[in-house]
Amino acid sequence: MREFDYRRATDVAGAVALLGADPDTRYLGGGTNLVDLMKTGVERPARLVDIRELPLDRIEPAPDGGLRIGATVTNADLAAHPEVRRRYPALAQAVLAGASGQLRNMATVGGNLLQRTRCGYFADVTRPCNKRIPGSGCPAVEGEHHNHAILGASEHCVAVHPSDMAVPLAAFDAVVHYETADGPGELPLADFYPPVGETPHLETSLPAGALITGVVLPPAPVAARSRYRKVRERASYAFAIGSLAAALDIRDGAVHEARLALGAVASRPWRARTAEEVLTGAPAAPETYAAAAEAELAAARPLPHNGYKVTLMRNLVVAVLTELAEEAAR
Repeated sequence: MREFDYRRATDVAGAVALLGADPDTRYLGGGTNLVDLMKTGVERPARLVDIRELPLDRIEPAPDGGLRIGATVTNADLAAHPEVRRRYPALAQAVLAGASGQLRNMATVGGNLLQRTRCGYFADVTRPCNKRIPGSGCPAVEGEHHNHAILGASEHCVAVHPSDMAVPLAAFDAVVHYETADGPGELPLADFYPPVGETPHLETSLPAGALITGVVLPPAPVAARSRYRKVRERASYAFAIGSLAAALDIRDGAVHEARLALGAVASRPWRARTAEEVLTGAPAAPETYAAAAEAELAAARPLPHNGYKVTLMRNLVVAVLTELAEEAAR
């Protein structure tokens, strides 16, 4: 591991000043992803700015009636918070599905949003990877890609975003708040992760030197009846091969409102807006759910060894929406 300088920030302005726009400095939250990448040589920061003591560890009501979640709130505290469990249950379920209890005690909300892909070629510094070294190539296209993207990928990168937490945040229109030397800013999660295109090394739309200070969930009554379902290759904690955050509001036998976001199928959480359009106003029935899934997945472009994800995600959408509808009818 490369030797590095370590600083501990005590306020947001001080943290931003310590980082500046220095490409060799990183913020350190729980370290559950960054430290691993430092050990493998993928990340080689010259300085770490520890932000765990910043006053960003609260979950509180937002002025519009939503919920504000501080960037250093741990995943454990997020999953256990009564308002999160009551108003956005899919978010609590996603966090609980995402890692072991030990990791949830350390990992932070801000760090979760910034975690890097788990693609094996990205993690292996002896191999080319356009995320690590722009222009070096993407060996996953012709190589090991069974858990890679089927939506929104490009010839330059076919890796998927690994976060469970970000999937319900996408479904519920979360907004990421940040601080820079020029002042505060915000990004809807829909804009937080840019399309992979020709620049897979540009993983977020944050300005240089920005510090995430929190995430705001707007009021969403439909989210109170929501669910997160994760499919993985083993029952123990593992990254998803497909996941879904879904919320459903059914009135008089028809879908009044639906929210869907897919995970582990693209370089970012995939908001299923086409499926939502098909669902809205249609009969609340398995045939509708299947039609919505098929409409969304019509854009899928699987690789030779990950086409199974198309069928998996179709079945997952139908199963979860059916469960939500049955629960609403009780």
